[in-house]
Amino acid sequence: MKETFSIKRVFEGKWTQGAIPLVLLVALLLIIEIAAPGFLTGETLSLLFANTAVLFILATGVTFAILLGGIDLSIQAVASLASVMLAQLLPSLGFAAFPVAILSGLAFGLLSGIVHVKLRVPSFVATLATGGVVTGLALWVSNGRAITIEEAGREKTAWINATISGLPVVVLISALIGVVSFLALRYTRFGRQAIAVGAGEPAAWAAGINVDRTKIIAFAASGMLAAIAGVVLAARLSSGSPVLANQLLLPAIAAVIVGGTAITGGLGGVARTAVGALIISIVRIGMTFVGVNIFLENMVFGAVLIAAVAITIDRSKIAVIK
Repeated sequence: MKETFSIKRVFEGKWTQGAIPLVLLVALLLIIEIAAPGFLTGETLSLLFANTAVLFILATGVTFAILLGGIDLSIQAVASLASVMLAQLLPSLGFAAFPVAILSGLAFGLLSGIVHVKLRVPSFVATLATGGVVTGLALWVSNGRAITIEEAGREKTAWINATISGLPVVVLISALIGVVSFLALRYTRFGRQAIAVGAGEPAAWAAGINVDRTKIIAFAASGMLAAIAGVVLAARLSSGSPVLANQLLLPAIAAVIVGGTAITGGLGGVARTAVGALIISIVRIGMTFVGVNIFLENMVFGAVLIAAVAITIDRSKIAVIK
């Protein structure tokens, strides 16, 4: 039987969902180069990558949760708490403050995962509640104020702000995290199981996959990467604050979805998130370039997120849209 050509079918194809963000990224770069000749230089691209690093680390973490068909709404709170812990503990613990702050994120990620799978609470509720707890803890620990990293502490965070052969260390950190996460999703049993759970949880259970364990690991990874992002952000700004990363939740989720990872799970990955994070960063630069008020950024990201979800969502997985 002869098949009829369908534009809708083309745009719903897996290869198309991965190609469109890449084409959009190239188009945005060319538009900015035309508007501001000289933008595509090694120096400005290095600055772009450095400014994207924290967003990419956060977005990589939430990619794990979204691939499962879930969401993590606690990442900005976990990142902020990690920044506070680093700033407060550096004087007494020195370099040991780094793993302590990162482990706090891992712990709260585990908490979100356990609440989600053991209490059968939807992931957005579990992580939203965990985020509330984490924000309260960060406010309590910091007395509701920003904590400056003093000179002695800055000596221990200087390596994050350094460069190697002209490339910012923060870019290398984010690249390493991206490569490890990509390999974990592509070549490990956990990665294959995470994709399977996102593609269809009942089928994953039937195939003998430990869905609960897979989910807990994914949320733990999201929490840990959020804490790493908070640590890097604190080191770059030389301060920690209980609200330091509050404006990064929407851009991080938008980066994942704009990059081509399906909000319903089962399709996407870290490479797509990298493209999405660059797109979001370039949009931010573009808004600054044309004089858009910084307070309107989240309005733009919200609109972009709605459009991206509307285009990429797999409605066959959802019988009723609630």
